[in-house]
Amino acid sequence: MPKESRMRLKKFFVVIIMIGFTTSSFAQMNMKKDTVPGSKKIKKDTARAMNHSMMDMHMNKGNDTMKMSNDMKGMDMMNMKMDTTKPAHHNMDDMNMDMQKEGSSGNSMNMHAMSDAFSLNLPMERHGSGTGWLPDASPMNGYMIHSAKWMYMLHGNLFIRYNNQDFAHKGSRGGDKFDAPSWFMFMGQRKVGEKNLFHFSSMFSLDPLLVGGYGYPLLFQSGEAYKGKALVDRQHPHDLFSELSVSYSHAFSKKTDAFIYLGYPGEPALGPVAFMHRPSALYNPDAPLSHHWSDATHITFGVATLGVRVSDVKLEGSLFTGREPNDMRYDFDKPRFDSYSGRLSYNPSENWALQVSHGFIKSPEELHPDENINRTTASAIYSLPLKNNGWINVSSVYGLNKIKDHSGENSFLLEASWKIKSFTLYSKYEYVEKSVEELSLDESVYGADALFPVNALTLGLNYDLLHIGKTNISAGGQFTYYNADNRLNSLYGKNPMAFEVFLKIYPVFMKMHGMKM
Repeated sequence: MPKESRMRLKKFFVVIIMIGFTTSSFAQMNMKKDTVPGSKKIKKDTARAMNHSMMDMHMNKGNDTMKMSNDMKGMDMMNMKMDTTKPAHHNMDDMNMDMQKEGSSGNSMNMHAMSDAFSLNLPMERHGSGTGWLPDASPMNGYMIHSAKWMYMLHGNLFIRYNNQDFAHKGSRGGDKFDAPSWFMFMGQRKVGEKNLFHFSSMFSLDPLLVGGYGYPLLFQSGEAYKGKALVDRQHPHDLFSELSVSYSHAFSKKTDAFIYLGYPGEPALGPVAFMHRPSALYNPDAPLSHHWSDATHITFGVATLGVRVSDVKLEGSLFTGREPNDMRYDFDKPRFDSYSGRLSYNPSENWALQVSHGFIKSPEELHPDENINRTTASAIYSLPLKNNGWINVSSVYGLNKIKDHSGENSFLLEASWKIKSFTLYSKYEYVEKSVEELSLDESVYGADALFPVNALTLGLNYDLLHIGKTNISAGGQFTYYNADNRLNSLYGKNPMAFEVFLKIYPVFMKMHGMKM
């Protein structure tokens, strides 16, 4: 076995141990019944009052209306009132559910859940990436932690996989690799007064360590550079620090909010929710081939966004740094705030999230500093819950990059996943127009302004093998069929194909059901 492969396997084992340790820590936290000082006394007082109340109820059960005892009248237990039209044991169940909300951790739907990151009056499920929206009916996986005033959430994905691009060796641009793409997100928020919300969000990736600076093989992929050379037929690794952001929002009413979002790095109001946060893409380890046509600005070193929501419509604008991250994946790039964008979002129902956006991106590519991009995107995301925690999730994304004096380059993506108990079927179709520059082709052979249509169809299957505490471990695989312009056959062969097999480690599904803070 080559030395590089041995080193990567050692890294895999280190990551697995870290994941196991984290999982055990969360499991221990979930077993603790009381994490807020004074919670035991509250529960004792509550139980004593409940017992007195039950005695009074039994003494008066012949009456049409049951009266609460003096002990119960004096209680203000989490602003909860007893419904005397229900049987007594129902009231006790309701009390026990509410008592579990404060000072607890875990994934039970009995918990007091977070709201949306930018509104006290929207459900947490609407929060996607950056300031983007998902449907309210979206599934959510993660670990929830509560304290007296703060609510925290941790979630992420780790794929341990083998990836083989062009396994039939039809061309000269394929490759294979053992690697482990990953991302982890930790966020928290608290109310400030009755109408304000403070939120922070952080996102990290172990790609620099477990994937490497050269990224992973992915036919027809393009974007960013490594050691002064364009990354072509490779997906670049994401930065260790992918998001460090804070936001503050104010609710003028239940239907109107305004917010400010600052990130270094962060994500401007441009494009759909980033691919790794879309439920339809949750099981696919690969970035889209159209990543740099739609959502590549999700890691931007310097972002400031202002937004306002009226009912289910949101308008926001951003100033941000146009230059993409450099190949130093452990550092912080220079903020420039030389680019801008605007986005209009609309959620017509709990199942849909729609957006259109446009941005001017100044000098995004390190190797082509004189080129600016005007990017336009539109997307529709759909989520439908099914019985037994099943789900159907679908996303369609359109992107257009336009450089001055060049033809516009279009992209379209349609991805979907269908979860049935422990099985998930998923697919992705992409159409993207790649230029000579994007594919690092010889202009004297192909022409300076030539565009090459690329089609890619991926089919995959994922199966949940086991649960360790609040963590899922699953196994999966996928197959991709490429169809590109015939002029590229001498490099890629006709209809190259790829396959991947992987283990996936991720949090269990949280039954939040739109509960708000």
